[in-house]
Amino acid sequence: MTERATLLADDEHDRRLSANVHPPEYQNPDPAPRYDLVVLGAGTAGLVSAAGAAGLGAKVALVERHLMGGDCLNVGCVPSKAVIRSARTLAEFARAEARGLRPGASATADFGAVMTRMRRIRAQLSRNDSAERFRGLGVDVFFGEGRFVGSEAIEVGGRSLRFRRAVVATGARPEIPRIAGLAQAGYLTNETVFSLREQPRRLAVVGAGPVGCELAQAFRRLGSEVVLFDVLPRILGGEDADAAAVLTRVLERDGVRLALGVEIHYVERSPEGKTLQFKTGQGETAVTVDEILVGAGRAPNVEEIGLEAAGVEFDRKRGVLVDDRLRTSNARVFAAGDVCLEAKFTHTADFAARTVIQNALFLGRKRFSKLAIPWCTYTQPEIARVGLHEEDAAARGIAIDTFRRSFADVDRAVIDGEEEGFVKIHVGKGGDRILGATIVAEHAGDLVSEITLAMTAGVGLGRLAAVVHPYPTRAEAIRQLGDAYNRTRLTPFLKRVFAAWLRWSR
Repeated sequence: MTERATLLADDEHDRRLSANVHPPEYQNPDPAPRYDLVVLGAGTAGLVSAAGAAGLGAKVALVERHLMGGDCLNVGCVPSKAVIRSARTLAEFARAEARGLRPGASATADFGAVMTRMRRIRAQLSRNDSAERFRGLGVDVFFGEGRFVGSEAIEVGGRSLRFRRAVVATGARPEIPRIAGLAQAGYLTNETVFSLREQPRRLAVVGAGPVGCELAQAFRRLGSEVVLFDVLPRILGGEDADAAAVLTRVLERDGVRLALGVEIHYVERSPEGKTLQFKTGQGETAVTVDEILVGAGRAPNVEEIGLEAAGVEFDRKRGVLVDDRLRTSNARVFAAGDVCLEAKFTHTADFAARTVIQNALFLGRKRFSKLAIPWCTYTQPEIARVGLHEEDAAARGIAIDTFRRSFADVDRAVIDGEEEGFVKIHVGKGGDRILGATIVAEHAGDLVSEITLAMTAGVGLGRLAAVVHPYPTRAEAIRQLGDAYNRTRLTPFLKRVFAAWLRWSR
């Protein structure tokens, strides 16, 4: 496992963060003779596992090698969304005149102030993930390099923690592509980009997945010249193609240069900057930047934690191997979060941990695959999805009917001047059982929860037509698709029956 990034700012906010999630003078407690649950890793999956089990009366130990809160708090969701919010505010000024406003002066970014705000918010939220809070919950918190030393024990700081059950929740780290000269030239990842003190004038982003798209747009809006690279011919290769097309137009309008379907051959450093040499359909070309941000996927943290000693099978790409109940090949050991799941999201890790608590401690038979898990890319507009999209359904041989509503036809979106985007809902062919949905809109991540609830509760699309929504809201688009489905049930025969009834009843 590679050494994780350290927080570089010596300011009040990061000192406050450190005091919460890895207190400098912290002393590990004396271990209990045996724990009901030992959790390795204090990211989202580990924290939820530990807090939930302790709340149910279990004796719990939690082991963390670096910072409690994991990626989400320290180098992921929280800092990225704080920076994205500042960038979005700046973009609002650029659209003011189209809304009848005449700003007195153009707004500009103060990069240092943006990053200071991010660190302040991160420190404020760190209380929820703090060692003090978890000790108050009755959890024994240990800092250090934890590793299995057998099928029933984990060692940390020379002390043995014996367990009845254990959870591997060590997360994942940035996957670095094999590009000649990249390491020598130097690069940023999500673990280091939020430690920047000065804004790069020119930025290359390698990887056009969710992280790459989010940060490419944010840095461009804050004033950097940005080039976004990917080997695939389009951005967000795993998402709905129509959704990706909408975001492509927005990124290009924002001024992000897209270099798609290209392979970077090598990187070299010079006094002018860092030059990326790559091949396009027009031949070899190069671009020189000040910084390179790598956002090309995540690799599970399975090395150097003694999985072999515990008899836990793993794969260096897929991570810890688990069944649908999140059990490993060692019946005493479970796994949760990015170290074992394909969907590497904070909320996925949260609900994986809930599954583990039930199955590990209470002989539960809860299946992780039964969960309807949404996710969202926090660009502007946001792209949210749950379940299948058309390409997924086609690949699996599932026949679907698709209902689509453009936000150009939704009053609230028109009023706000935010018509780009749509709602798509996919149902099983000939019925209304919802199999998936994609939303491209402002606050799509909030809107998708209504559809997720419907899928979880077994509520069909037709019944969503009966849900009253306040007017005007974007969520009306979901109700309107319920109406659209119900209109398909009105066959010519039923129309004739209704017409006859109305004639008779006059």
